[in-house]
Amino acid sequence: MTTPAERTNAVIETRRFLQMLAYDDNHTDPDKIRECAIRLLRHYPLDIDLSVSASALPKVWTAPEQLLSSYRMAYIERHNTALKA
Repeated sequence: MTTPAERTNAVIETRRFLQMLAYDDNHTDPDKIRECAIRLLRHYPLDIDLSVSASALPKVWTAPEQLLSSYRMAYIERHNTALKA
């Protein structure tokens, strides 16, 4: 079971990991990148965790299902616009 501290740390460390990948050309070892990604994902928040957070803090988080719905709608609108063109 993931504790709140582990979950928070996973989010912080994932941000640092992504920043490292984005700004440092020296991290090209795929095995190390994979190992780090697996370690970070172990305690990374699940959709249910984000939904609970969104319920408690709606000005900070959006529930994943709402976000996915808005992405789907935007995709459908773009697709329909392309078909009409």
